[in-house]
Amino acid sequence: MSSATTGRVMIVDGMALLFRAFYATSYGGYIRKTKAGLPTNAVYGFLQYFFDAVSTFEPSHVVCCWDMGKGTFRTEKYDGYKSNRIDAPLELIPQFDLVKEVVAELGVPNIGLVGYEADDCIGTLAACYGGESEVYILTGDHDMLQLVNDNVKVVIMKKGRSNYKVYDPAELLEEKGLTPRQVIDLKGFMGDTSDNYPGVKGIGEKTALKLLTEYGTVEGVIENLHLLPKGVRSKIEADLDMLHLSRELAEIRCDVPVVCTLAECLWELQRDTAARKFQELEFGSLMHLIGEMGEVRDERGIVQIELGDLG
Repeated sequence: MSSATTGRVMIVDGMALLFRAFYATSYGGYIRKTKAGLPTNAVYGFLQYFFDAVSTFEPSHVVCCWDMGKGTFRTEKYDGYKSNRIDAPLELIPQFDLVKEVVAELGVPNIGLVGYEADDCIGTLAACYGGESEVYILTGDHDMLQLVNDNVKVVIMKKGRSNYKVYDPAELLEEKGLTPRQVIDLKGFMGDTSDNYPGVKGIGEKTALKLLTEYGTVEGVIENLHLLPKGVRSKIEADLDMLHLSRELAEIRCDVPVVCTLAECLWELQRDTAARKFQELEFGSLMHLIGEMGEVRDERGIVQIELGDLG
């Protein structure tokens, strides 16, 4: 990374944190609600995850990205895309808008674009910021690993708070044997059951990894079909169109028309507005996250954060 870089940007995958928080706080059957009956458990957990990540990675800039509905360019390409997803739990639905209100009160921009997924907004902003800043993408989605480069790291949230795996190109290659581009090609071959596209029928992760290790790319495999075992070759030949479509569906767009400048996502916690929102939502037990948070910016503009125990 160049010495001329400006600060550290944390791009938050809002839906990943919100869903993780909802299920982590509701598995026992209890849903936290205000006295008026408004469910708040997912927002409550989201804030715990958010401030823990801020404490851990000490960003100078923060932005949060969101999905803006089910219909995207991917569903236009393939109507089965994510069609297997069940509806969100009723208690979570009112928290989709509520969490954005809370994020805004913290002083963090909310970014989303109809027709695209949050992933595409994240990819676009990471590409924009990565030229001049260090970028950390906070998510639980391994599809984001295709975005890593020398200036962009993907932080995968693992089970339990304060448990992260940080990927750069070297770590991705060491742990998974893949380059960022090969993450996309892997999904082209094996598909994605979560997003409901099939890839090449009969080819799983083990075979896909072997093919990419040997031939590098989807194109490399196709050019060398005559060298493959007959069974593998016939599967690919029978599903060539779906191979290419699955790869298109897997690729995160990095050129969507969203804009949030570095200046706009320079973060200074809005303590007063955040405190009022916390009180409104009866988050008294989280007030220490605001009260005990101190800021000292170093010479690079990176915030050195001190937080109390998150519990």
